[in-house]
Amino acid sequence: MNIEVRIRGLMMDPATSMPIVVLKDVASDAVMPIWVGIFEANAIAIEIEKVAVPRPMTHDLTRNLIRQFNARLEYVVISELRDDTFFAALWLRRGNEPMVIDARPSDAIALALRADCPIYVAEEVMQAAKLNTAGPAEGQTSEQLRGWLEGLNDEDLGRYKM
Repeated sequence: MNIEVRIRGLMMDPATSMPIVVLKDVASDAVMPIWVGIFEANAIAIEIEKVAVPRPMTHDLTRNLIRQFNARLEYVVISELRDDTFFAALWLRRGNEPMVIDARPSDAIALALRADCPIYVAEEVMQAAKLNTAGPAEGQTSEQLRGWLEGLNDEDLGRYKM
């Protein structure tokens, strides 16, 4: 079963200075952080903030290619957590033909934003991430980090915003 999530925030981890995408379950208060690279975080931030860019960025190009081939991105799923690495899949449809393409979660999220499609997390991934959040700061337990992320309000997200 998949859990629909929305981006709760995009911020810098104050302990590691790495970007974090905070995903929130639309049906509960559960949150799941995913540490991403700076370039991927920038691609997500540009779309969240609707910044106009003079030329298509990589994710814009990918969206345009999908459209040009008469396909559509129906949804993305963060499908697996293995060895502290998240995996995702793009679920596309071309006519009656479904297609599933492996992707990094950060790329899947950036594309989902551009295609205005849902983002899901596999239930087992959400459960595993609750116990095993990748990238906690040194000396900080996963539970402490999770508590900190769950306690963030809009003001906090603004303070740590990229």
